[in-house]
Parts: sequence; structure tokens; C-alpha cells
Amino acid sequence: MKWIIPYLVLLPAPLFAHEVWLDTTDFYVPAETPISLTLQNGEEFQGSDLVYNDRRFVRFERWHDGRIYPVLGRLGDRPAVSERPLDEGLHVFVHESTMAQLTYRAWDKFAAFAAHKDFADIQARHESRGLPETGFKEAYVRYVKALVGVGGAVGQDQITGMETEFVALANPYTDDVAGGMPLQLLYQGAPRADAQVELFERAPDGSVQITLHRTNGQGRVTLPVRAGHDYLVDAVVLRVPSDQVQADTGAVWETLWASLTFEIPQ
Repeated sequence: MKWIIPYLVLLPAPLFAHEVWLDTTDFYVPAETPISLTLQNGEEFQGSDLVYNDRRFVRFERWHDGRIYPVLGRLGDRPAVSERPLDEGLHVFVHESTMAQLTYRAWDKFAAFAAHKDFADIQARHESRGLPETGFKEAYVRYVKALVGVGGAVGQDQITGMETEFVALANPYTDDVAGGMPLQLLYQGAPRADAQVELFERAPDGSVQITLHRTNGQGRVTLPVRAGHDYLVDAVVLRVPSDQVQADTGAVWETLWASLTFEIPQ
């Protein structure tokens, strides 16, 4: 199979970047199967479980067949999602975190992270604002989606209204994606053009390959996929915080992380 990819770079590891995503052993299950999803924090599509904690998210939902259902749990639940058998169709899980923050003690670490996420001009931007190179804060929010197919898995992904998010333009469980999986990246409800998209591909043996891609002028990207593999897609916005965020957190930079997980069935 020949892939036509406008922008592709092979990477050994996503340096200085900790993604958050929803994961499971099987994103595509038969009808009458209970669903469990872990909320993961880590690198290279491998991480540690985060517990269910309603103080640390703004939204945790399941979208299905035109309706929105809250994802309910108790503080400390692991896995974060445990659902009884669900109706057949495509289920879209949505998780939006509360804002958190971190302090950079060394400029090199922030610069390397920013460069990896495609913000090579960060030093000029930082210096133009007269910011210190050490002891400064970054605020961040995670916008997480996962596509889970049940039974016939009929359905389509939807725009959920998060500040940044991926929207799948095909259903990986019912549509022919031999030519690639088409996605659109949104920021504040509009297509995000010429943005870096990081793709983590996990093989059945657990090995992970990482590639970089770019959205086109309509915020769209078609990603190479293979049957039997799981996928994590990631994109980051790095911006100057609003006056309110700066006042609330003391942060001088803000990052918004969009992720999407799914599998391509055999």
C-alpha cells in the first residue's frame, strides 16, 4: 500500500511532552460487552493511570446517537471509566480537564518542549515580552476524546465544543480507511490550519511508532493507519494567557492539548 503524506518525520520519542489520553485494550467490542477506559498520562503511548476525580475535570461525557451522557464515578476509581454494556453504535468519550500549572526551573527544558511541539520561535517570543528564563509558569488544559465502537458501531464523531479538539471525518470501525484516516483539528470552533499533528501508532506487540504530520488550510489531515493497530493523535496550542488566567495562576504561557484515540479493527 502506498501512502501519500504531505509531511512526515519519524521520531524516536516525544521529548519533554506528557500526553493525556483515554485508553483501553479494545476500542471496538461486540454488543453486550462492558466498557472500561483508563485515563492515561505519559509518553510514547505508555503511561500511568489517572483516577476518576471530578475536581480535576470540567467535563466527562459520552456522546452517542445524538445524546450526551455524563461519565459517572467515585473519587479514586481506577479505571476512570467503567460502563455497563452500551447500545450498539459509535460512542465518543470526551474529557476536559481543569486548568493546571507547572513551573520551569530551566529554560532549556521549556525551549525543547516548545520546539518539539512546533514552536521554534519561542525564544524570540519569550524575550520580546521581557520574561525571565527561569522560574516562570505555564498553565495547561487537556482536551481528550476517544472513539469506541460497539457491535455494528454505526455513527459519526461530532464537534463537542471544546476549545481545541480533533474531529474524526470517518468512522474507523465502519468506513474504509485504507487510504488513511481523515481528521479535522479545531481551535475555538474554527479549523486550525498548518498545525503539527503527532501520531502514535501502537502495534499488537506493544511497540510504538511516532510520526509528525501537518493540517492543510482547512485544518484537515489524513493519517496513515493499519488494521489491528491502536492510535493516539495529539496537537498542542501554545499561546499567551488571557489577563484573567495570568491573574489567577501567574502563568506567562498557556498550552491547550488535544488528543484522540481509536483503533483500526482487523
